[in-house]
Amino acid sequence: MAEFGQTFTDQMAVSRFTHEQWSEVAVQPLGPFSLHPATHVLHYSSTCFEGLKAYRWADGSIHLFRHQDNIQRLRNSAQALCLPVPSAELLESAILAAVQAVTDDIPALPGALYIRPTLIGTESHIGAAGRGSKEALLYVITSPVGDYFAGGVRPLKLLIDDENMRSTPKFGQVKTGGNYAASLGSVIRARAEHGADQVLFCPGGQVQETGAANFILIKGNDLITKKLDGSILPGITRNSILQLAQDLGLVVHEIDYTVAELLSWAPDSEAFLSGTAAVLSPVGTLVYQGQPHQVGDGGVGNRSMQLRDALTGIQHGLSPDLHGWTTAL
Repeated sequence: MAEFGQTFTDQMAVSRFTHEQWSEVAVQPLGPFSLHPATHVLHYSSTCFEGLKAYRWADGSIHLFRHQDNIQRLRNSAQALCLPVPSAELLESAILAAVQAVTDDIPALPGALYIRPTLIGTESHIGAAGRGSKEALLYVITSPVGDYFAGGVRPLKLLIDDENMRSTPKFGQVKTGGNYAASLGSVIRARAEHGADQVLFCPGGQVQETGAANFILIKGNDLITKKLDGSILPGITRNSILQLAQDLGLVVHEIDYTVAELLSWAPDSEAFLSGTAAVLSPVGTLVYQGQPHQVGDGGVGNRSMQLRDALTGIQHGLSPDLHGWTTAL
């Protein structure tokens, strides 16, 4: 199978906002959009998106994982970007229509159908820098994906950046392309200069998250992660892991903490990144001021994998869904 996110189904769901109302969701062949060169999104980055998955369980049934949470987060992002906000009902209709149109393309486990709802401002008006777009396009595309760890789970190397910010204060909670673009240069330099996989942004020495995932640490019986204060994305995978950690008897701490504290904890800890695509990616090394700092034994932590197995067990229909996270189509 091609690299994650490069293969697409041949159908997508679409709805447009014009004249103060949304059109009915329509399923149409996947294809390019025609946009005027003055389209709002091309000049003022009026775009937000989500990422979620549908799974084909062993009995052949199709299940979404926490899609209502993705819907609410997309609505929050749209509001923050001053875009027309689709109703929860419209968004659910678009997601379900997109998935139901391509059920035959959903791979068997551990594969899944990755779902990307996207909202963009489409008003043709380059003078609208000081207000939101009055027109918008909502579309949902889907991508059959394999196991993100096709080459085996491996510990990642993170570069700690205590100067730059991933996003502006309070806007890190918005899932918008601008936040990813802002962190891209730092990530590319980290790979080229340090062989790092990602950058852990810690402006002013305060630990936040990486360019594309939340950061979580386990020390003994304590799970530690940055609290939600607007500067980081309220990850749905993050939230799921925190709940499962409590189910397994871990004590969860959502707190502010520093690079100095992180490095002091690292030798006796496990660490990982959480997100929809990779679910849980273990971290083996932190690089700070040119020096490597090993996390635990530098390998894949047992508690980390226990949490990953607990989460994928629910997503794949292998474990009881005690929290009502899965929805059958």
